[in-house]
Amino acid sequence: METLFSAVNLSKVFKLKKRSRGLGRHRTVTAVDDITFDVNVGETFGIVGESGCGKTTTARMIVQLEKATSGRMIFEDVDMTTLGRKQIKQMRQHVQMIFQDPYSSLNPVKTLDYLVSEPLKIHKIYNNKKELKDKVRHTMNEVGLQSTDDWLSKRPTELSGGERQRVGIAKALVLDPEFVVADEPVSMLDASVRAEIVNLMLNVKEIKDLTYIFITHEFDVAYAICDRIAVMYAGSIIELGSSEEVIHSPLHPYTQLLLEAVPPLRPDKTWGDNIAKGECAYYIQVPSGCKYQARCGQIKESCTQERPPLVEKTPGHFVACAEC
Repeated sequence: METLFSAVNLSKVFKLKKRSRGLGRHRTVTAVDDITFDVNVGETFGIVGESGCGKTTTARMIVQLEKATSGRMIFEDVDMTTLGRKQIKQMRQHVQMIFQDPYSSLNPVKTLDYLVSEPLKIHKIYNNKKELKDKVRHTMNEVGLQSTDDWLSKRPTELSGGERQRVGIAKALVLDPEFVVADEPVSMLDASVRAEIVNLMLNVKEIKDLTYIFITHEFDVAYAICDRIAVMYAGSIIELGSSEEVIHSPLHPYTQLLLEAVPPLRPDKTWGDNIAKGECAYYIQVPSGCKYQARCGQIKESCTQERPPLVEKTPGHFVACAEC
């Protein structure tokens, strides 16, 4: 398959607040730690992991809202990390992002007409006001919203959460990008509305022949929409494969933990007994060896000495675990 986007040894390090009077060393947090993956043309590539694992930071680097500390991001044979300001602006006609929170990502004082037409005005795609208005109306209809003058004059505060997220999707799609990064677009919506938004994204993908990176912490959503899944832990990819293999035949203990943490419809008294204790690692000083060692029930001495690389165990199924 043809590759549309590649992340190569991509890392992001944040500096913590300086100590007063220059005393002591700068401390850092490695939010994304040397990750490598490819996204093929026309596929939906999922990134799954718990809060704080680096999913959103990865998304923000891809659309150049955060600068990568090291590594490369190749989009259509162009290294995005080398682009200047004007080139980044041009790139954003082709790479767009759908944000997680539909309540904070839309300016509450602007009309829907203004919000959806703004990207077209920034990139000066239409000089004719009628053509611009027609494009806005068409995009609103594509995402299942009305396009009457009354509707376009509304503000986000007059809409429900699902309607707001549809406007956010319209903002991302109005430029007709080839590549869309969706950062947990359904995590703040009701269950019934989630299904509507997931179906909308699948329909739009087919109609417009889009390529997605879909970020979520929910395996059921990832299974419904993703072709392949990368599981992240503490800034690193610890398992990668097709959605079928990762969900039905997980190899890494952390992936197994995430799947076991999903409550069944009727949990019995034993549900949760095998779930590891502790929270996602927040590393100021990254330990030697496997990052998951503090929570792993299968830890060996070798796990504390050397970090396991991502190795292909079966065709297309990779895992970073010395004991898998």
